[in-house]
Amino acid sequence: MPAVFLKDRSLIFVSGAEAQSFLQNLITTDIAALEADEARPGALLTPQGKILFDFMIWRDGEGYMIETNAGQRDGLLKRLTMYKLRAAVTLAPSTEEGVTVSWGEDAEGARDSQGVRGSRGARDSRFAKAGVTLSRRAGRHGDGAEALYDALRISHGIVTSGSDFALQDAFPHDVLMDFNGGLSFRKGCYVGQEVVSRMQHRGTARRRVVTVSAATDLPGTGTEITAAGKPVGTLGSVDGGNGLAIVRIDRAGAAMAAGTPLLAGDTPVSLVLPAWSGLVFPASADEASA
Repeated sequence: MPAVFLKDRSLIFVSGAEAQSFLQNLITTDIAALEADEARPGALLTPQGKILFDFMIWRDGEGYMIETNAGQRDGLLKRLTMYKLRAAVTLAPSTEEGVTVSWGEDAEGARDSQGVRGSRGARDSRFAKAGVTLSRRAGRHGDGAEALYDALRISHGIVTSGSDFALQDAFPHDVLMDFNGGLSFRKGCYVGQEVVSRMQHRGTARRRVVTVSAATDLPGTGTEITAAGKPVGTLGSVDGGNGLAIVRIDRAGAAMAAGTPLLAGDTPVSLVLPAWSGLVFPASADEASA
């Protein structure tokens, strides 16, 4: 597959003697467990536990590279700077613009004369959970169509803010961060940690990412998904007859168990939870609260 340049992504480089502890005490990702060639999702939460900024993060030399939506970068940098106080940390926009993603054979890198593959970037843990090898690199290293990448992430249930959920409106559980490596329940406290830990221990997460399919093209992003006229969720990214949505899985499960059609606007749809999440639709409200 080709390497795809994502021009709407921007980067922040975090370095300094206290960079690891600074991030570890602030964001959802377990930085101490981050492998050298691994990119994990992460978020900076509100005190109420909702996603204020979302991003990917990987090690870069002695520091860390944070990849986020270009429209979020300045706001995220400002918020990180606010938390910095007197920590021995340097925060700076990267000189590289955009990010290149490669997958399949292209993500493995070229082999040298001894047959050893070279690095093509940090491996995205979200795709790894879905059985796909995909790497992320700062800068432009390919010219494949962005639609190829969007189709890939849609097919594997991998969401992005803006297209699939609004910032300050979703909890990490809503976007499956409890399954994709972006949310730690073992490290110490961080902003919003008490709320997400309570959701985890009480099993109260009801909104979840699903893949959506239809026999015809789906309507546009933001279209409400309903069952018997009642809202179930909202359609996110769309690729022809395939898409993503965040839905109330208790309501969707009950509708499917009862044989009630699910509609995106007026279009009949089928919903599937990503296999890599291990989640299933509860068939009733009682099962959802069990």
